[in-house]
Amino acid sequence: MTDVAVQWAGNNWAGNYRYDATELHRPQSLAELQELVAATPRLRALGSRHSFTAIPDSAELVTLEAMTGEAVAVAPDRRTVTVDAGLRYGELATALHRESLALHNLASLPHISVAGAVATATHGSGVGNRNLAGAVAGLELVTSSGELVRAARGDADFAGMVVGLGALGVVTRITLEVEPEFQVQQRVFDHLPWAALFEHFDEVVSSAYSVSLFTLLGGDVDMVWVKARTDAGPAPVGELFGATEADGERHPIPGIDPTPTTPQLAEPGLWSDRLPHFRMGFTPSNGDEIQSEYLLPRANAVPALEALLRLGPRVRPLLQTCEIRTIAADDLWMSTAHAQDSVALHFTWVQAQQAVEELLVDLEAALLPLGARPHWGKLFLADAGTLAPRYPHHADFVRLVERLDPRGAFRNDWLERYVLGS
Repeated sequence: MTDVAVQWAGNNWAGNYRYDATELHRPQSLAELQELVAATPRLRALGSRHSFTAIPDSAELVTLEAMTGEAVAVAPDRRTVTVDAGLRYGELATALHRESLALHNLASLPHISVAGAVATATHGSGVGNRNLAGAVAGLELVTSSGELVRAARGDADFAGMVVGLGALGVVTRITLEVEPEFQVQQRVFDHLPWAALFEHFDEVVSSAYSVSLFTLLGGDVDMVWVKARTDAGPAPVGELFGATEADGERHPIPGIDPTPTTPQLAEPGLWSDRLPHFRMGFTPSNGDEIQSEYLLPRANAVPALEALLRLGPRVRPLLQTCEIRTIAADDLWMSTAHAQDSVALHFTWVQAQQAVEELLVDLEAALLPLGARPHWGKLFLADAGTLAPRYPHHADFVRLVERLDPRGAFRNDWLERYVLGS
């Protein structure tokens, strides 16, 4: 085996979590990875480090950076492509553009890795758009014995393997559904009244292919970002239920230079240059932040927002922005949108870990009774005993973990506390 562990000390992308791992492996081939995994007592894969908790941590970590290329294998029918799991979505979009192909959806940031986003059910927005894991048609992973396992849609365990939370093995290749390339126009509307949103919630979030709302929980919704496919029906222009079309570029966090954001002002552009909020070539979002997010049944959107507004005085001092978006239901066992069309309430906090965690006690007390499921890659408090009943296939997933990783190589304290416990 030519892989040599390097001494390593690292933080996550935002800097709010420092990994306990002191060794980072960089295998250069599948055979090296298989040998490494089989020989290492405790190991987890490290992606783009955009998670805000200990979910990827372990005694030792492995990165697939040296096994990742930008080439995509296009199926003969051009309906799927197979890619290296460590590829970032911005890099994947460039490769797909060479083939005139597109994904159905993208997250806010194109900087995240395909495997990490899929494993945590990271999503994007759109009432008809499933999360990024919903595009997976097949995958390959190395289990703790070093065996390479392949699964495809229709296989018995497939629905449990896609959103695997890193607990099943190291994913090496992923097959994704694609479609012909399309263009999107993005417009921003300022100052949507809360009363208008509550009365017309479904109409607002359904007004285009992808819609995101940003608010500081003040007197109104600060911004509505409307991303409309140019090959679809008409999209809002000029006014949206009392919100007025912006006369310039906006950043999701008020007061920040909008240069890193994707073009607005209705200029048509490639799907990959409009569906994310941020451009690949720039530092994403703010960086000096903590994120939390809760997905609820879409039918509970208005009660959840009303509860959030009641907490406004507690929330606002720690809030950089709150994003409201929607995600279509899927059938993946540990997906936060499993079996329910969902609304997501995303919070970008100032980096004050203790104060944020204290606030989450009250926030979860308001949202959990409404059916909230926390985003797996972001900061939350609810433990496995609370969350397991929200996932009908939780017990099936635990059995799958025990079968594919009988020696517990991929388990860590985070998984035990928030996922695998009961």
